[in-house]
Amino acid sequence: MSRTTTTTTMTVRLSGALSDFVAANVGENGSYENISEYVRDLIRRDKERAEQEAFDRLKAELTRAFAAPETSYKPLTAAEVIARNRA
Repeated sequence: MSRTTTTTTMTVRLSGALSDFVAANVGENGSYENISEYVRDLIRRDKERAEQEAFDRLKAELTRAFAAPETSYKPLTAAEVIARNRA
């Protein structure tokens, strides 16, 4: 499968404490070589967090569903499931 890569250039303005915090984390004394590397890492971490939250919600829903008594289940057709999910 072929994957297209898109590059986006962004401008972000920081001042005061935020600017100082970024400066302390970038360069010779920081954990990142440059600001772009730092921002990419922050975005990756936030993406991972969002994906983990979605997985945790799904896992909790499935746990509730499998814990329900057998009598609470109702047979549905595929059309009924699709209609229910659209609602």
